Amino acid sequence: MMVPDTTIDRPPRLSGAPAPPTRPPGRARRLVRYLLISVTAVLVVDALVGEKGLLALLQARRESAAVERSLERSREDNKQLRDHARRLKEDPTAIEAIARRDLGLIKPGEKLIIVKDIAPK
Repeated sequence: MMVPDTTIDRPPRLSGAPAPPTRPPGRARRLVRYLLISVTAVLVVDALVGEKGLLALLQARRESAAVERSLERSREDNKQLRDHARRLKEDPTAIEAIARRDLGLIKPGEKLIIVKDIAPK
């Protein structure tokens, strides 16, 4: 005859049956829970503000947009400069206008008249 073991709080197992999962005692269980919460919090904070986190991604997008705007302005400036250079090569009136404006040149036979304002007395 088999005498039941009174020192064990669990019901006896049948042979070949898997052991029931054991749960850690309350204190250890809380410790595991706090550890998991802490690890999760660290991972979330790292995902937000880490080296490759969300804030870094948003900053990189802002910088990329600023660089694209700068590139577009440079392309527009280059287009205007190419157009200006083409006019200087092909259009003699453009060269004449710049010579008159910037260098103060006049054509032969033209007379230069300088008008000075007289200060009121």
